[in-house]
Amino acid sequence: MSALVAKLEVVVRRHDEIQALLADHPEPGSADYTRLTREYAEMNPIVEQMRGFQKLVSDLDDAVALAEAEDDAEMRAMAEDEARELRAEIETKEQEMKVLLLPRDEADSRNAILEIRPGTGGDEAGLFAGDLLGMYRRFAEMQGWKFETIEMSENDVGGLKEVSVRISGTNVFAALKFESGVHRVQRVPVTESGGRIHTSAATVAVLPEAEEVDIEIRAEDIRIDTMRASVPAGSTSTPPTQPYASPTCPPASSSPRARSPSTATVKKQCGCCAPGCTRRPATRPTPNGPRTARARSAAATAPNASAPTTFRRDGSLTTASI
Repeated sequence: MSALVAKLEVVVRRHDEIQALLADHPEPGSADYTRLTREYAEMNPIVEQMRGFQKLVSDLDDAVALAEAEDDAEMRAMAEDEARELRAEIETKEQEMKVLLLPRDEADSRNAILEIRPGTGGDEAGLFAGDLLGMYRRFAEMQGWKFETIEMSENDVGGLKEVSVRISGTNVFAALKFESGVHRVQRVPVTESGGRIHTSAATVAVLPEAEEVDIEIRAEDIRIDTMRASVPAGSTSTPPTQPYASPTCPPASSSPRARSPSTATVKKQCGCCAPGCTRRPATRPTPNGPRTARARSAAATAPNASAPTTFRRDGSLTTASI
């Protein structure tokens, strides 16, 4: 019991410290003020339990002292009975305080986003989802929470296809986080004309509302890379390279993220280079004619040629049928 009392005394001291900070805080609407207010509200049940526990311990000490000092047997018996009842109450109160001192989820004090979607069951599942929405709305009203609809779509029979709501208040997520999962119902629905029992399901998701955070991005943490594809658009086989600074002969890229351009790319990019450029590609042969002198001669003297062939002889043009 002494270890428990020591822990509770730490909580009580922190509670008194927060109370003093809230009284002297210059900005009631700031984020720091909101955090202190929330922490103070979370400690209130523990402090109340601690004060009740201390009163029970004090009453027990008085009853024990009275039973030991009383000479009258009847009064001593009454004091002993009172001490016995107080010990039972102290044990119960001790278990309750142990539960209160358990580590809490940081998101327990946040607002909640509730999402409901129908599952197996067709139109009856949509009706069941609507019943779940009404149940949670009524529960929020009983707790004094604010119930706001974010998005909702209905089906043809008055049920729900999907709904998302925001529930704000004190410890909303702590009270609703175990509602997440699949909910099932077996009943005779209004869509059933034969009176048969129908099984339908709906899914419920409860998420803690995200808090706003401030993110600072420094200029030295930002790197801007300008990239250009090294192949025609639509191809993803070649990695991108940095844009070239020279308009005549592009140098090999020095970026570790880029590779040297392929031969076809160099030919295309060096078409405007000077004649002395080492990367200037050789002149391509005529695409429609023979590519070498031997090929042209063989084509001119072929015995099975079926069409007239024009060739150059002594600097003049001659046409012969073979």
